[in-house]
Amino acid sequence: MTASSSATNSRTPNGLLVLPQRDSRSTRTLLGALGAVIVLVAWQVVAAAQLFGDAVPSVFETAGKLAALLGTQEFWAELSVTVLIALAGLVFSAVLGIVLGILIGTSAVLRSLTLAVFEFLKPIPPIVILPLAVMVLGPTWPMAFVLVAFGCSLAIVMQTASGVQDTDPVALATARSFGMTPMEIKARIVLPSASPFIGTAMRVAAPTALVIAVVAGLLGGAPGLGRSIYQAQAAGNFSTLYALVIVLGMLGLVFHWTSSWAEAKALHWHPSHREVSL
Repeated sequence: MTASSSATNSRTPNGLLVLPQRDSRSTRTLLGALGAVIVLVAWQVVAAAQLFGDAVPSVFETAGKLAALLGTQEFWAELSVTVLIALAGLVFSAVLGIVLGILIGTSAVLRSLTLAVFEFLKPIPPIVILPLAVMVLGPTWPMAFVLVAFGCSLAIVMQTASGVQDTDPVALATARSFGMTPMEIKARIVLPSASPFIGTAMRVAAPTALVIAVVAGLLGGAPGLGRSIYQAQAAGNFSTLYALVIVLGMLGLVFHWTSSWAEAKALHWHPSHREVSL
C-alpha cells in the first residue's frame, strides 16, 4: 500500500482527517489518566482546605490506609465473600433467567400468564425487599444471595424473552421444514438469535450484582465489604471508609471489563462484535 492510498483511507468522504484507531485509543487512555489526576488533585485541595472537616481525609492518608488494608487477612476475607455472593447470584440469575426467558418467549400462554407479574416486579428495586429478606433470613450471606438473584434475574428473563421473540420467522419456518425438533430449534435457532440480548443483559447485570451484594452488607448486615463500610462509618474512621469505597470502585471496573470481554468473546460471530477490515 502506498503512502497516498494510506492517506486517502484515513479521510472521510467529506475530507475530514480520521485518526488511526491506535492513536485514538492512546488519546482516550491519556485523557482518562488526566481526568483521574484532576479528580485526585481536587480531592487533595478539598481535604487540605478542611471544607468538610475530618469527613474528607487527604489522598495520601487514604492511600496509606488502603495499603494497610491490603496487608490484612480480614480485608481479603471480606472481599472474597462479596465477590462470591455477587458471582453466585449472577450465575444463578443467568441460568434461571435464560431458561425462563426462552420458555416465556416461545410460549404465548406463558407470556400472557407472566407478563403482568414481571411488569409489576420490574420497577421494584432490591432494596425494597431488604427488610423482608433480613426478617426471614437474617443478616447472612443467603439473604444477600436472594437480593442479588432478585435484582438480576428479572432483567435477564425479560431481555431473553425479547430476544426470543425477535427470532427471524423465516429461520423458524425453515428449521421446521427440515424436520428439526422443538428442542433443536430452541438450541440452534432461538438461542443464537437471543444471544445478543442475553449478552447485553449479562453485561448490565454483572456490576449490578456487585452493587446489590454491597448494599446487602451495608444496610442489611450481611458479611462482606458492605458491612465493613458501615462499621468504618459508624466508628468515624473516614480514611478506612474512603479506602474501601476505592476498592469497590476498582472491583466494579473489573466486573464491567470482564463482562464486556466475555460478551465480545462469546458473540464474536455477531456483526456488532466483528472487526471491520478496510
